[in-house]
Amino acid sequence: MVDDNELNRLRDIAAPAPAQDAKARAFEAALRAYDQENISAVTQGSVGGLRLTERAQELWSEIMQKKLIATPALAGLVALPIAGYATFHLLREQPPKFGGDEKITETLADKPATLKPAEPKQTPTGLEKDKKADADVESRDAADALVAPASPPKSESTIAGGTAQQESATGAPRQDAADAGKTNVAPPAPAPTGEFALDGSISAPSTSRAARMPAESKLMVQPPSTLPADQMQPQEENRDRVEDFKTNPVHAALEDPVSTFSIDVDTASYSFVRSSLKQGTLPQADTVRVEEMINYFPYDWKGPESASTPFNSTVSVMPTPWNTQTRLMHVAIKGFDVKPTEQPKANLVFLIDVSGSMDEPDKLPLLKSAFRLLVSKLKADDTISIVTYAGDAGTVLEPTKASEKDKILSAIDNLTPGGSTAGEAGIKEAYRLAQKSFVKDGVNRVMLATDGDFNVGQSDDDDLKRLIEKERKTGVFLSVFGFGRGNLNDQMMQTIAQNGNGTAAYIDTLAEAEKVLVEDASSTLFTIAKDVKIQVEFNPNKVSEYRLIGYETRALNREDFNNDRVDAGDIGSGHSVTAIYEITPKGSGGEQIDPLRYGQASVDNGGVANADEYAFVKIRYKLPNEDVSKLITTPVTSANEISSFDQASTDQRFSVAVAAFGQKLRDEDATAKFGYDKIMEIATAARGADPFGYRSEFLSLVRLASALGGNR
Repeated sequence: MVDDNELNRLRDIAAPAPAQDAKARAFEAALRAYDQENISAVTQGSVGGLRLTERAQELWSEIMQKKLIATPALAGLVALPIAGYATFHLLREQPPKFGGDEKITETLADKPATLKPAEPKQTPTGLEKDKKADADVESRDAADALVAPASPPKSESTIAGGTAQQESATGAPRQDAADAGKTNVAPPAPAPTGEFALDGSISAPSTSRAARMPAESKLMVQPPSTLPADQMQPQEENRDRVEDFKTNPVHAALEDPVSTFSIDVDTASYSFVRSSLKQGTLPQADTVRVEEMINYFPYDWKGPESASTPFNSTVSVMPTPWNTQTRLMHVAIKGFDVKPTEQPKANLVFLIDVSGSMDEPDKLPLLKSAFRLLVSKLKADDTISIVTYAGDAGTVLEPTKASEKDKILSAIDNLTPGGSTAGEAGIKEAYRLAQKSFVKDGVNRVMLATDGDFNVGQSDDDDLKRLIEKERKTGVFLSVFGFGRGNLNDQMMQTIAQNGNGTAAYIDTLAEAEKVLVEDASSTLFTIAKDVKIQVEFNPNKVSEYRLIGYETRALNREDFNNDRVDAGDIGSGHSVTAIYEITPKGSGGEQIDPLRYGQASVDNGGVANADEYAFVKIRYKLPNEDVSKLITTPVTSANEISSFDQASTDQRFSVAVAAFGQKLRDEDATAKFGYDKIMEIATAARGADPFGYRSEFLSLVRLASALGGNR
């Protein structure tokens, strides 16, 4: 039997991938079941269907060699004196003969026990190679027996038939197992009648040597690796596509006093970061969009009194926890929360990617569970359609009332993966069904669920953008939900969600699906304002420098703010949106940019209006069914100041902690000397009400990042 120390060593280095627990258990069972009766069943490369690392293969062979030596050791000690005595006397009678090249051509070891003349050693023939291959198959069959369920013994006629078949295939009688080794080595266990799978199923038995040696058999001996023994096998290529962007720079208020950007209510980045940290790796910098990290959490900002004003903004100025010479200008926006009884009818089209790349546990199976949750949230008179795409687009469910829940759930449950991804055809079909059941003054939305692998058809992001923009004008919006890792096209998701007047979310767990599609269903589905833009003008008399934290991918030109043709982000029912600027008050000593030699006179005239203001915040938006924007303005003065950071509300302090965490993950200069312990301190003190545990989970992510980043 394999002792516990050997078992632990093998378990540590076998390194089964996540979701291979069943294979790991099969491997352990094979080790525990191993005994000398199955000594000829040693297989390098795989055990019980679990592919091992090079180091595991070496250790497995090392253990097996020890077993091979240990079993006949005692018998060898007894037989050695007898064999030595017999050899001495035989050599006296017939000494070894040498050829002309002085090499031994015949010894006692070459002779059979009867001492008849032995055949000279020959190069193996083709038939002998076949016999060796058959012996390898026997060895693999015996390895199967380690994890296979016991099968009834074959009858003598069956065994005879199998032997005759073996002789016919090789052209020579099959070598008996006893001839392959000598004393104390038992023949291998009978081969199972079929192949064993981890789910307990057994395939039909093979009838020929060729059939028993498929090109990619699970228990086939793997070819030797060209990598060193201590080097891991190369991992599968990660084909995630993420948009590259640079962190917002510091701007001098005197030279560039105006900042313009589109709001962003997407949350995909936070889920992506969480998935990376829980897999034990720090996230790639470009996957960290700080504004999406901040806006992932619900905040109790003050909202508007009525739907006629779709949102309210609150601006505060507070000390910066990571820099004593700067301050944070915190802009908080809260959307009007539509009551469930007042929510309009919904016409939803589920556009579901069922291509071959979705055939993973965290993709299509999770997707199906997620959409089942959404169906349970809808009202009886809402409408659902389902379109799938994989090679060709197909309509799985024509527009159906949500009251027919069993019919809808059955259509979802029957989805299966396969084929390549024809995303363009699927989107066009989804829009066709949305128009077919269009609800005037209601919610008309396509909900695309995919890993983002658009590899057939109109796969260029710009082409997809134009297609979505065209359909958006019809009143049908689009939201995107990403699933899985290794093939996620985050860049495409962001592009079409932004241009489809929708949101982008990444769903990595069923709990996240519940948050996005159940808890946040109102803000996900019901838009209260579209094309929302923010423009801030800083007063160089009060502010020397500023930088916007996050929103790099949502930057707009200054002139875009008043151009109603320029698309921007949307706000859903009850949405919270936060934007944070780090500003350097004039004369604080924290400036990073040298002042202009000749620019000072333009502001030091003493007669400038509103000279005591820090900034002037403007927000432009459109109502969902209108095309002309409206304007909200807010001056930022000393009345908006908070004297100390601890006096800020719990929501404000927690959002700042998240902003610091996002910057830390991106390795930005501003937070280089601000440790994870400080972030933990702020977030812990500002956890506040946390009914769904989102903030507690954030604290665990900070701890993970701290450990992975060396507590820097």
